[in-house]
Amino acid sequence: MLSRVFAAMEATAHCDLPCGVYDPAQARIEAESVKAIQEKYQASDDEVFKQRCVLIKEQRSDLVKHHLWVLWTDYFKPPHFEKYPQLHELFNKATKQAGAAGGKGSMDPAEGQKLLDYIAEIDRIFWETKAAA
Repeated sequence: MLSRVFAAMEATAHCDLPCGVYDPAQARIEAESVKAIQEKYQASDDEVFKQRCVLIKEQRSDLVKHHLWVLWTDYFKPPHFEKYPQLHELFNKATKQAGAAGGKGSMDPAEGQKLLDYIAEIDRIFWETKAAA
């Protein structure tokens, strides 16, 4: 009787949670905030405001990295990396760019745009993998 109650069932999935949970849009939204903050910083002469911009941009940049890491480690699986061999390097560049556009880096909106460009490429691949699933 106990063996029926505690019987193990095998289940497989291509990601840790049901489809629809992962989405590069979360990283993109935070990256858009990074770029917008960089633009506001450039347009201001108020040093206190600029300090707040740097602080908030750093927080948003960390969120970009978090969302990218979740996709990289939890959603994408070995078959994805085989089909898209550039994916590891793309994630590495994107997370490093989030750092460069974030706490360690520039207040230049062009750097924020580079981050958005990397995320757009990840987004394209992500949706190709979703369509194939």
